[in-house]
Amino acid sequence: MLWEADTVRRITAAEESRVLRTVPLLAACLPPDKCKILVGRRFSEDRYPELATVCRNPNTLILYPGAEATNLEEVAVMSPSSSVMIIIDGTWSQAKDIFYKNSLFRLPKQVQLKTNHSSQYVIRTQPTNTCLSTLECAAVALTIMEKNKSIQETILHPLQALCSFQLQHGAQIHHSKEHLLKNGLYDKPMPKNKRKLRRMELLVNNVKI
Repeated sequence: MLWEADTVRRITAAEESRVLRTVPLLAACLPPDKCKILVGRRFSEDRYPELATVCRNPNTLILYPGAEATNLEEVAVMSPSSSVMIIIDGTWSQAKDIFYKNSLFRLPKQVQLKTNHSSQYVIRTQPTNTCLSTLECAAVALTIMEKNKSIQETILHPLQALCSFQLQHGAQIHHSKEHLLKNGLYDKPMPKNKRKLRRMELLVNNVKI
């Protein structure tokens, strides 16, 4: 059976009110004992003692990109198959807020995906061409950790079906903000906030942000 692998997934979600989120699809793809979802923005040790225990486990990984993150492919060579992976679900700004304002998430080893895959979640706008949804990140990460390419195909199948159904019933393909900016197709007002405007300029100039 595909999902009898030892790797346990813990997903921390903070985007529960959004219809387009992909965590329910992920939860439906995995056995209940292999995927735990926590909803919220702040996760203290007092309120979440089980999470604190998981975060202190040396085999726990947290998937969040950054200068201090190690590529998951490198970690997979040395890590046992029983690793626990924490994935933060939310918009990019929400995920950043959750990661930096919860000290528990500093405890696990920080890892990131090194991939050039474009998102198949075409009914939602991503910041850049290589930004992936939570479901896609989990699919790629589990494939790497379990060394089983069929995992990615299995998990992404419901997402592909969802997008196909939506497109057949009036939904439009959403290109990334990076694509829209580079091709002069971005039709929204440019932000007045200097920091956000700078991020837009970096996207246009193909600078990793």
